[in-house]
Amino acid sequence: MATKEKRGTTEPGPAWRAWRRALLGGAVMAVALGTGNALGEALVRTLDLDGYPAQLLPAALVSALAVPVVLALRTGRPGSGRPLGLGTPASAAYGFARGLAVTTACAALVLGGGTAAGWVRWSGPDPVALVSFLAGNALVAVLLEALPEETTLRGYAWASLRDRFGGVLSALGTTLVFLLVPAASTVVQAGVAQAVGVDAPPMGLAPAGQDPVAYPVLLSVFGLTLIAARTAPGRAPLWAAIGTHVAFLSVNRVVFEGGRRDAGWSAHVSPVHAAILELGYLAATAAVFTGARLLASRGRAPATGPRTAVSGPGVRAAAAWLRPVLPSGPRATASGGRRIQPSAATTYSVGVWAGGGSGLVPPVRVLSRASAPLPGAVSRGRPGTAVRRNPGT
Repeated sequence: MATKEKRGTTEPGPAWRAWRRALLGGAVMAVALGTGNALGEALVRTLDLDGYPAQLLPAALVSALAVPVVLALRTGRPGSGRPLGLGTPASAAYGFARGLAVTTACAALVLGGGTAAGWVRWSGPDPVALVSFLAGNALVAVLLEALPEETTLRGYAWASLRDRFGGVLSALGTTLVFLLVPAASTVVQAGVAQAVGVDAPPMGLAPAGQDPVAYPVLLSVFGLTLIAARTAPGRAPLWAAIGTHVAFLSVNRVVFEGGRRDAGWSAHVSPVHAAILELGYLAATAAVFTGARLLASRGRAPATGPRTAVSGPGVRAAAAWLRPVLPSGPRATASGGRRIQPSAATTYSVGVWAGGGSGLVPPVRVLSRASAPLPGAVSRGRPGTAVRRNPGT
């Protein structure tokens, strides 16, 4: 059943099609990650690279394999509802900085509390080495993990589910796909590595050296935090998730792996306390982004344009509920029947949807039973219809 378009709206297709697209996004990421790592290692050996270039080459391959594919998949599907959220270059920088700042601030707050409680003991910092590590790690993290994962998962997979389902189910579904990617990528990497003659890490649900129980739990909380960043208000929301992703990797690699990575700074933390601190600052980050979204939805000014057919607290509450979801995605009609979404050509801002802008999209009218016309009633004042008059009047 294909997506149907009618009068500027589209009806979402069957649920299985949305799930298929979400899994396709995860598959693109798994193939790109496994192939990029295996081919990157083969190229590193062939070109005799070492040090930072040997890290950068596989990372660049992963992004080159993943990002163009999902961009083509999303733009090539007519009637797709939600954009990926990449925005313009200027808004991308703003979104990235927002995600980076919120996550870093929450990490500093939680780690500061852990330090005060005696859970964390810090080494002496080397500022030059620390800045050098953070700059080099950021580029590798963006190309290897943050950009391709966010584009395929919180971009394509989440948008595919959100076109069809509500926010909670879309968030949980995207996180489930996120959990499947690491294991699937190890299978792909093993096959490609064997084909090109390089070694591959062992296949499994968790990377080598990671606890098979703690790792999925951390990954789940991390995935939900990235969804919170992706759905927070602001320009280029996907770049806010990318900034959050990079900040999480940078903080963890300095704090918990700084000695092994020569990061210029590190901390000594027990495994139990490390898990609590990681989950704590991820939860704080998710709370900030979620709180910002709730405040924005409550504080959004009523849209101008055609007045609703009826007024009153009930209608105003319904309109306030509708406004956060009007720009795109599934929504209920005024009669409470079918769920419809806009076509790609008519997806605009909330002001446009409310009738303050382009006339391509009809204004949303909220009707109560009391205001609904009675069967057989004659419409008055409607353009193009005549009003009957009794003879002799």
